[in-house]
Amino acid sequence: GWQAPFAEGDAVVGETVMAGIRRMDALLLGRRTYDIFAGYWPRHPETEIGRIFDTLPKYVASRNPGIALGWPGSTRIGEDLAAELRALRERHREMHVIGSLRLVRALVAERLFDELRLWVYPVVLGEGRRVFPEGSAPTSLRLLGPPVTADSGAVLLSYAPVPGIPETGMMGPD
Repeated sequence: GWQAPFAEGDAVVGETVMAGIRRMDALLLGRRTYDIFAGYWPRHPETEIGRIFDTLPKYVASRNPGIALGWPGSTRIGEDLAAELRALRERHREMHVIGSLRLVRALVAERLFDELRLWVYPVVLGEGRRVFPEGSAPTSLRLLGPPVTADSGAVLLSYAPVPGIPETGMMGPD
């Protein structure tokens, strides 16, 4: 995809992404991303990512109880996502979601996340699926630290949720 040239061609992006992958102790994926990952990473154990993903527990959010999960270490969740995530948080210190746009939207809408890491790339793709489409739940966020800026112009922004809904107001002269 379009992200690969930035991840492979920019040391800051590559190192930052790999540092996150090395820290995680579980992977939470939506069904579509799981299918993509399960079709690729088990066939690439020669790569560091392939080795790490092979050893991690993988949780797949799906409402379909009959899905087949052939990648060893994979478990379906989704009957009660909020309750299941609370239980997983007790067992894992750092669980990451990669891709999985519909899952990310659900986690944000239900405030079921501790940190939202958004990469902004210097690329305009036009129309497509958006993280925050029209109708998204209003959510206030707090920047967790200075942005990470890569040589390619990619920027990583890390946010934590803020309780409550965003405040509004008026701007202008008294």
